[in-house]
Formats: sequence, structure tokens, C-alpha cells
Amino acid sequence: MTTPDPTSPLDAPPGAPPEPVFPSAPAPPDGEVPPGSVPLDYQRFRDEPMELYRELLRDHGPVVPILLDGKIPVWTVLGYREVVRVTTDPNLYARDSRRWHSWHLVPPDWELTTFVGYRPTMLFSEGADHQRRSEAICDGLAAVDQFELRAGCERVADQLIDTFAGSGRADLVAEYASQIPLRVVTRLYGLDDAESAAIQDDSLHLTGNDAPLALQKMQTRMETLIKRVRENPDQVNVAAHLVSHPAGLTDDEIINDLLGSIYAVQQPTSDLIGNALRLMLTDERFAITLSGGRRSVGQALNEVLWEDTPVPFWIGRWAADDTMLGGRRIRKGDCLMLGLAAANADPDVRPDFHSGAGGNQAHMAFSHGKHGCPPAAREIAEVIATAAIEVLLDRLPDVTLSVPADELEWRVTLMMRGVAALPVEFTPAHLH
Repeated sequence: MTTPDPTSPLDAPPGAPPEPVFPSAPAPPDGEVPPGSVPLDYQRFRDEPMELYRELLRDHGPVVPILLDGKIPVWTVLGYREVVRVTTDPNLYARDSRRWHSWHLVPPDWELTTFVGYRPTMLFSEGADHQRRSEAICDGLAAVDQFELRAGCERVADQLIDTFAGSGRADLVAEYASQIPLRVVTRLYGLDDAESAAIQDDSLHLTGNDAPLALQKMQTRMETLIKRVRENPDQVNVAAHLVSHPAGLTDDEIINDLLGSIYAVQQPTSDLIGNALRLMLTDERFAITLSGGRRSVGQALNEVLWEDTPVPFWIGRWAADDTMLGGRRIRKGDCLMLGLAAANADPDVRPDFHSGAGGNQAHMAFSHGKHGCPPAAREIAEVIATAAIEVLLDRLPDVTLSVPADELEWRVTLMMRGVAALPVEFTPAHLH
């Protein structure tokens, strides 16, 4: 096991857990887990997640000791109020994963190490350092012109639809939803179309044997971008905003935070688009009526954020001291996994879960607190998703599924949930 160099993400490869750097309680002896620990039922998590969450809440309470992969203990925070409590106290429930006392239980090929292994990005920073870096990135995103963003989304959506509009058939996940977020966001950063397409290709290789090379390519592209911005300081884009921000970010900090935001935006926003399209293509409430109306895209997105949130769990937080949460004794160095989808289904806040969310937007899909998704980033994700769906429905108004709805499959990991494919058919259309 090696200690990541805090100056470069390339020295912290996805498969390398970090050495602890914080004074922590001794690691529990091998095999010792919190009393009453429950192995996560991955099959039920895939097939009937909401029923599983409500059953765990009923039988074990709002904070449950869960074993991931049968041996990795984490406290799973399922209650809405408990998630709010954890996410609003970043000093006690800290973000730096090097606090974890149980890295010795994590296998080198654990799929979640990509998300949990420490990297020197804003996502893992704490205290004043996090405040400084998050203010810079939030200011940069807040400066994005919403009209230009919408126009850019529509342009990308039209370009993608043009590639399949004449065929009368498409997979709206592979050919559309998965292609849009990164192309739009990297253009906001200051990359041109060719560079955005290259980053898109690199991102497809961030797992497996090609991951180090893909990450190196992305790093190099970002270094080139920052060099170009410094040579031409009058540019108007997110990278230029970060370079000139009074926080005084170093080039390494800017590059790491831009790369970190790429990971954070691509799959969740892609799944938000795909999951909302699935809802609109399978639920009669969103069908076009005789009068030509349908429930709005905004209503579909809000329902997805409550019922089919793209990020069901998030790992996580690490206890900076001994504490109590939901009647459980949490030890210093314990890992807490945020049950964002479970909080959305908590009967204490949604007793009539099956009645739908309506216009309620107090969901936990974007997490909460200082380490949650910033408001400006949420707005960007929602603009991208709304534009993507509205352009598609405008261009292909008679689009329908080409398979029965019950044959659609979900692509499910612990931290990502999205419809795997959306095969559709429609009247072939002219290019835009």
C-alpha cells in the first residue's frame, strides 16, 4: 500500500487505497464488525431498492451497520433527518477518506475505490482548504450564462440527433444521454469541440487496465487548457474564472478540481436524462393527450430525483471523533455511507410514498450541505437534462420504445443507477 502524493492525481491510481494520515482510533481487529451488521442484499438493491430501504428502516432504524461485499463495515445512513444531520456537520462527519481505519479490509480491486480512494481534489478537502476551493469552483459555475448554456445544450443535442434521425431507430442511452453532459460541461471549461470529444473518449477508459493512460491523457489536456488560459487571460470560461479567482488556486488545484468535477457531472447527469426519458416513454401521465399536452419535463425530472435518483448511495463521510447518530455509537474513523435514495423514501418525511412527490423539491438526490452538489452545479445539470429531453421530443415527437417497458434493464452499481438502454423507434426525420 502506498501513500498518495498530494500534488498529483496520477500518484493516486484508482486501485491504490491511501495510508491513514489522521490520528484515529485503532482499527477493529480483523473480523470484528458492529453488532447486528447486515450484509447488503445486492439482488434486492438492484431489483426493488425502495422496498429494501423501507424494510431496513423498519427493522433496523435510520442508521444501519451494513457489510459491503460481505466484510467491509460501513454505517449506512438511511433516515432523512440523519442524512441532514451528517451533511450539515462537516467537522464531525468529515470528507477525507484517509481518516478511515478499515482500509486494511478493502481488496485492491474493490470497485468503489475509484470513488473512495483519496485524491487531492476539492471533493476530499476539508475546513478552510475546502472553503477556499469550493468558493472558487462555485463562483466559476455561477458565472455561466444560462442562456448560452441552454443554447450550447441545444446545439449538442441537435448534433447528436442528426446522427440517428434518418434511421428511425436509436438507443437513447448510448447514442444520446451518455454523450451530452461531458460535451456541454467541457465546453464551459474552455475546451473546443475536438478537445471535448477527446475527453469524452478518455472518460470511457477510466476503469480497467487503460485507466492510468486515460487519466494521464485527461491530465495533459487540462494542463494544456490552463496554459492557454494563462496566455490569453481575456477568455470567458470556467477555467479562466478559476485562474483569476482571488482564492489564488495553483494550477494543480485547478486541474484536479476540473477533473474531479468531470467525474461528478458525467454519469449522474447522463442517468438523470436517461431515467427521465424512460419515465416519459413508459408512464401514461407523460404521454401526449388529444389536446396535445403532456406533463412537463420539469415534473418528470423532479419525480426521477425522488424515485429513481441517479446516485442512490454516496460514500461518504468519516467520523472525526466518537459520536452518537440515530441511536448508534459511531467510532472515530468509522465510514458512513449516505443513503440518498433511502432518505427520499423515509416514511417519517413521506408517509404516503406511493402518492408521488408532486412539486416537492426537498429531495436528497444532490446530497446536502457544504459537500453536497453546489446550487450552481445543480442548475447546470437541470438545464442540460431539460434541454436534452425537450430538443429530443421536439425533433422526434412520435418517439416510442421499441421493446416492452418491462424488458428495460437497469445498470446498477452501489453509487450509480441508470436505465442501461432505451431502444426507441420513430418516423425518420430530416437533419436539423
